[in-house]
Amino acid sequence: MTLPKISSEYIDPHTYPKGIAYVDEQYLDISKGKVSILDYGFLHSDATYDVVHVWKGSFFRLELYLERFFSGIEKLNMNIPYSKEEVSTILHNCVALSGHRDAYVEMICTRGNSPSFSRDPRDAINRFMVFAVPFGSIANPKQMKLGLHAVISPTVRIPPDSIDPSIKNYHWLDLVNGLFDAYEQGGETAILLDSSGNVTEGPGFNIFCVKDNIIKTPEIGVLPGITRRTIFDLCSDLNIICKTTTVTPTELQNADEVFISSTAGGIMPITRINQIHIGDGNTGPLFQMLKDAYWDKHLNSDWCMPINYDN
Repeated sequence: MTLPKISSEYIDPHTYPKGIAYVDEQYLDISKGKVSILDYGFLHSDATYDVVHVWKGSFFRLELYLERFFSGIEKLNMNIPYSKEEVSTILHNCVALSGHRDAYVEMICTRGNSPSFSRDPRDAINRFMVFAVPFGSIANPKQMKLGLHAVISPTVRIPPDSIDPSIKNYHWLDLVNGLFDAYEQGGETAILLDSSGNVTEGPGFNIFCVKDNIIKTPEIGVLPGITRRTIFDLCSDLNIICKTTTVTPTELQNADEVFISSTAGGIMPITRINQIHIGDGNTGPLFQMLKDAYWDKHLNSDWCMPINYDN
């Protein structure tokens, strides 16, 4: 299909300094991006999304995020009138119009609703939206240096067969409840377990632990994060053993190092869990090595796709 033309009035990045949205085939100020209260994405959390980041004017591993986004759409029996290449163009346009060199870019597909108010989800007209805002991180600069304090939620459990964890979704009530558990115990973020009591993930991140220079990360019940995948790629380059397996809370607390991964911040350290210091309580050498390698890859043209801000 033919993508909408961009009016010259949008070329000045200062027009919308906070962010740009793409809704109903229009590029708008982020404050103008709206979702109907009748949309099943809002009413039923019936939606999928994905988030890619831009660093120093380039998308990082965009093709992997597009692949996961379209996979989620297919698994949820949704469809959008755009190809991967057309979605890529829309993402580029949103970032270019925003003017942000470091950005957090989200693509969304909701179930929408039926014009006749049918309750059959097959009758709904799916909706596609995008927005680009300044880049944000789960860990602030102080936490990146000293490490996050995480708390294993004593109440929230995520059965891996309750919903396909490979589909990125907005079913965040378990994650939010886990955060409140953490806050009540003085923590800064949460770690959730599955119904068998094994470690899964946290609010927007995957979890890794290190013992005797071997890295482990939970195998089931987790989103296959792109940053998680990037850690495996980096470990292969650096000849570091990294494997998926069952991880227990005891293993996590007795680890030499613990770190998390997310598009929102990259690779970030955890140095305390449930008031217990991990290792010597400082960020560890494998974390530092992988973090440096991760950001170095943002300068590699094979991993990045530059944005044309002038056209």
